Amino acid sequence: MEEKHNDTGVHVHEKKEEAHEHVKKEESHVHHQEKKPIKKITVWQTAAAVLGILLIISLFTGGFGIKSGPKETGTVLTIQDAANKAITYINTNLLQPGTTAKLVSSEEKNGLYNIKMDIGGRQFDSYLTKDGSLLFPSTVDLTQKVEPTAEATATESPPAVEKSDKPKVELFVMAYCPYGTQAEKGIIPVAELLGNKIDFSIKFVNYAMHGEKEVLENLNQYCIETEQATRYLPYLKCFLQASDGASCLTQAGIDKTKLKACTDKTDTTYKITENMKNPTGQYPAFLIYDAENKQYGVRGSPTLVINENQVSTSRSPAAFLAAICNAFNEPPAECGQTLDSANPSPGFGYTAGTATAAAAQCG
Repeated sequence: MEEKHNDTGVHVHEKKEEAHEHVKKEESHVHHQEKKPIKKITVWQTAAAVLGILLIISLFTGGFGIKSGPKETGTVLTIQDAANKAITYINTNLLQPGTTAKLVSSEEKNGLYNIKMDIGGRQFDSYLTKDGSLLFPSTVDLTQKVEPTAEATATESPPAVEKSDKPKVELFVMAYCPYGTQAEKGIIPVAELLGNKIDFSIKFVNYAMHGEKEVLENLNQYCIETEQATRYLPYLKCFLQASDGASCLTQAGIDKTKLKACTDKTDTTYKITENMKNPTGQYPAFLIYDAENKQYGVRGSPTLVINENQVSTSRSPAAFLAAICNAFNEPPAECGQTLDSANPSPGFGYTAGTATAAAAQCG
């Protein structure tokens, strides 16, 4: 992932274009070089993440470009060759190790190739252009009337978590990951609502996928959160609007002298600049929270940890509230509040999101 999603505020249209480019670029970065153990991850999460990524790309681009170079317009592949090309691309570029997409069946349908594939025991029905350059992971039959189902209208059940009197809530992100910023926008209303009734913190994945700007922003946010804590959420809310960290420092009233002293000291302690200039792998290491990353098996942004266990939930304020409140021995009155059930949009800006689940990650 390289760019930002910015959907509202100053320069709206320019930021939207950056957002679309960012989501497309994001999918070229799949795994960090260091293999870490997966903790409490399920097959359906992996499959849902892949489908979610593909759906986002298809929405923004009108289809999923399998080729990295120019399209082979006019070159018709056999149905078997086209299907194999799609399966190979997905297995090579999108799936985590240990999970494999397998072709179930293929046929020509409505001028396209219809392929059915199995990912982790779940079947997905997709379409390919005959030149094998575009994959459409989902289709809508415009001739069919859609009836609401119990599954579609049911309220999401909160995940089972360890309980405590004051839940410890840690959200691991990368500052410029569109799915991390999506989760931050979803969880901030919950953090504000519950206040000091939870032990809440934003932490960072132990590598940075989005270049120098992300490394420096992670560093700034770490110092603001640890040394100017009351100003951190106001700063973060501003930053999530349009990724303008410089103006947000002023808007949130950050003591810049104190911030500079902290970032200089932290840079030396954790070799932030040194690791950025001399990465040992594909991405520079960002080691402030390296111990926690390893302890919890964090593999991407965002990762939610409640009472030292990874928790999977959608990214709406309502879903986060339910998950966190389910971790109290005795939930406080605030847990009875009704919050927005729609997931925020990925990236920057506060445009309306969607009521559907979100599973995509940077990592």
